Amino acid sequence: MTAVAEADTGLWNRNFRYFFVARTVSRFGDGMVPVALAAGLLDTGHGASAVSFALGAWMACFAGFVLVGGVLADRFTPRRMMVLADAVRLVCAVALAALFAGGAPSLPLVYALSALGGLGAAVFQPGVASMLPLMAPDVQRGNAVLRVAESLTTMAGPAVAGALAGFAGPGAIFGVDAGTFAVSGLCLFLIRMPTAVVRTGESMLAELIGGWREFAARPWLWGVIAVWSVYGITVLGPLTPLEAVVVTERHSSAMFGLMMTVNGAGSVAGGLVAIRLRPRRPLFAGTFALFGVIGNVLVLAYDVPVPLLAAGFFVGGVSLAFWLVMWSTTVQTQIPNEALNRLHAYDVAGSLIMLAVGRALAGPVAEAVGVRRVLVAGALINVGVCGVLFAVRAIRGLNRTA
Repeated sequence: MTAVAEADTGLWNRNFRYFFVARTVSRFGDGMVPVALAAGLLDTGHGASAVSFALGAWMACFAGFVLVGGVLADRFTPRRMMVLADAVRLVCAVALAALFAGGAPSLPLVYALSALGGLGAAVFQPGVASMLPLMAPDVQRGNAVLRVAESLTTMAGPAVAGALAGFAGPGAIFGVDAGTFAVSGLCLFLIRMPTAVVRTGESMLAELIGGWREFAARPWLWGVIAVWSVYGITVLGPLTPLEAVVVTERHSSAMFGLMMTVNGAGSVAGGLVAIRLRPRRPLFAGTFALFGVIGNVLVLAYDVPVPLLAAGFFVGGVSLAFWLVMWSTTVQTQIPNEALNRLHAYDVAGSLIMLAVGRALAGPVAEAVGVRRVLVAGALINVGVCGVLFAVRAIRGLNRTA
């Protein structure tokens, strides 16, 4: 089902190079946004709630419209929608740069621009899954290479934003962010894709329903997403806020930053492993890798020495990165390209909503029963989730597709 758009069949063909640059610089810019909003709003006298509302507006629009973005990508082609999304986000970033450079910005306007940026991301995201199989003859290797690059930019983006905030201010951060969207949009525009017929026969609602039918017809797909929803609420969602609290209280904020760097290095290593290791049953192998997240959870549950803490963070990064490559590759190679944008949107929407719920509940539940109990329960649930994935024949027995 993977149709390469040009004669050059190597991974680093012209189209993939442009796509790689677009994704890498876009993720770099995304990593700068939370730092820019926090620095800009706090420096102008607004509280933490203003930062939370601004980021929440972005997330709400992203999660709320990503399904619509999947329909639009299937109808008008993903490349067109991704270029349009980058143009929208470029305008938002330029406007935010001007607002913060001019002094104290209007909060409603900041919220509105943040929401519009989330809408742009919702239109952009579905095409990420469906574009890759059209350009990369080796889909797994393409996913692994992107995972390595995204892990590096996830570490670099906030660091660069923090440095810019110190001597140039938040307006400069949003200016650089605008530049990343310009580069991304240009690279996507330059990709040469086969001429596609724009589908306009069905209504948007009919296409959403059609996407749901495609989704429901694949037990391995909805089975993993259903299990992953539980995993997001109980393990991955709480992990992000609790690791910040635990490491900062036991050591320092500087140590937490170091641990996040170690975790990012683990993600790079997991991507490199996924380049070389090609299991016949990718979801089975990916589920086996998820056991490594237990180490990340348990080193937080107990007061362990710093080297052991770092080892847990590293193994957690390796495990999640390897799973994500196996999962992305499976989705991209098992689902027909004409439905991939919509089905990927269902996956993204469900995962993000459950992660957000888990993060929101982590603090209150930890205060009620204790951080250690939440983390130990998460480790046990991690074992149970892997057991369920292993037990379902449609998941564990799914063979890789060329």
